[in-house]
Amino acid sequence: MLVVEETVVNLDQQLWQAWKSMDVPEGFRAEIIEGTITLSPTGSSRHFDVNNRVLEGLFVHLRGGDWRPGNDCNVIDGFKVLIPDVFVARRDIEAIDHPDGKGLLASGVTLVVETVSPGAENRRRDRVLKHRAYAAAGIPVYVIIDDYDDGGAVTILTGPDPERRAYASATRVPYGKEAVIPEGPVKGFVIGPEITGERRVGSGAAS
Repeated sequence: MLVVEETVVNLDQQLWQAWKSMDVPEGFRAEIIEGTITLSPTGSSRHFDVNNRVLEGLFVHLRGGDWRPGNDCNVIDGFKVLIPDVFVARRDIEAIDHPDGKGLLASGVTLVVETVSPGAENRRRDRVLKHRAYAAAGIPVYVIIDDYDDGGAVTILTGPDPERRAYASATRVPYGKEAVIPEGPVKGFVIGPEITGERRVGSGAAS
């Protein structure tokens, strides 16, 4: 009798190994999202400015506590890799360091922020793909700062359901008003005009 041996290929592990060995071009970042290694360029001066304002505000809001903000770091969930524009993680980094030393475990992250860059694909990545990825990782709060959402809006997503890969609640606040984080260590933090600027009339939809 002929016996055929089957080789089970774990695609997630293959992607993980490929990602670890990548030589990422300068000015880009590499993430693993929904079974694909995605390269995206670093943001514009506007993108940089908004994220810095968020970081500065979070440092003040969280001063002296067990949590602290950061950026430019891999957040890892299994074999998935995400690089938020801004995140809040436990201050005890050693407790949430990935075993391979490649970033932080998603289980130690309580909030992530993405500032949407121009272009339909960028908006889809932050509003659809990363929505699913962050919810699947169980990250409690996901904030999207989007200049291209009908003139600009901040959306706060809470209540992650990892099985459904979706957040149970979404609150959208137009630019010019204050969006307030409703829960967790960052509860009460305000993302308002001091961070986003006033409502950007005429920005329109992403192109």
